[in-house]
Amino acid sequence: MKIRNNALAGIALAATAALGLAACGSGSTAPAGSSAAGAGEITVYNAQHESLTKEWVDAFTAETGIKVTVRQGDDTEMSNQIVQEGQASPADVFLTENSPAMAQVENAGLFADVDKATVDQVPAEFRPSTNKWTGIAARSTVLVYDKKKISADKLPKSMLDLANPEWKGKWAASPSGADFQAIVSALLELKGEAATQAWLKGMKENSKAYKGNSTAMKAVNAGEVDAALIYHYYYYGDQAKTGENSNNVTPFYFKNQDPGAFVSISGGGVLKSSKNAAAAQSFLKFITGKKGQEVLQKGTSFEYAVASGVPSNDKLVPLKELQAPTVDPAKLNSAKVTELMTQAGLL
Repeated sequence: MKIRNNALAGIALAATAALGLAACGSGSTAPAGSSAAGAGEITVYNAQHESLTKEWVDAFTAETGIKVTVRQGDDTEMSNQIVQEGQASPADVFLTENSPAMAQVENAGLFADVDKATVDQVPAEFRPSTNKWTGIAARSTVLVYDKKKISADKLPKSMLDLANPEWKGKWAASPSGADFQAIVSALLELKGEAATQAWLKGMKENSKAYKGNSTAMKAVNAGEVDAALIYHYYYYGDQAKTGENSNNVTPFYFKNQDPGAFVSISGGGVLKSSKNAAAAQSFLKFITGKKGQEVLQKGTSFEYAVASGVPSNDKLVPLKELQAPTVDPAKLNSAKVTELMTQAGLL
């Protein structure tokens, strides 16, 4: 899985600007700075999982005949590039894993309004209040724990409890990744700066840092650490394969509107600068439509479907049972989170 380090975003951006991003999906390779030509072509800057977006692209092109060139990168890497490119960006559509990168582009004034037909397909809880972009999928925060080391009655009641002394050295996370930083963004929005600073200080004292959520889960499975704060689909994805990195762990859902029950919205938006706006809007409508959401329901991404009334994969705990806190994804502040995590010594 992809790991992002906001603290190194400037370096990644410089490398991206110099070298361009590799194209994938059903489109051809296109150099950075170029633009898809013609009404039947669009360019997608993709920070979602490469395999998931390829499924969407292939199905969309098969149905519409519209060619899609995909440029793959990380959430912050690509949002920084779009902001730098501004109105000259060759991107028609931007897709992310987490909301803060979408909010960054929105705050720069670079998104067009999402077509009403697309907005109407997505329930309000899975899109920003501004409707400058929309949710396309979702993932839930979970604590995966070693069931041999921790009994259910000893689990923390809240994510905030992980900052308490009794959890020192017992849990892991991937603080450099955009996934984890989205969770902290939600904490900041829900509890405020002082509470977030205090929790991050406790995290610095108590947690072990790993590079990547799957690596953190693997460490729990191997007995290196008792628990890890990650997203749900790492567990379900591994279980669907061999289970070799997850057979000794169990996912725990905090629920009760706890910050640890945060559901992160993956976003999609159309750039104001798109030269193929109709095709770009059509793509966003497709992936939030029935066929696009069925890719989530029937595929192997194990992300939640959020639109067009399509149920999620039946192996997942239903979204309505997660008791997630209400967070407007348009208000998630990645820049402030990076600042606070840096101050805490986590980045």
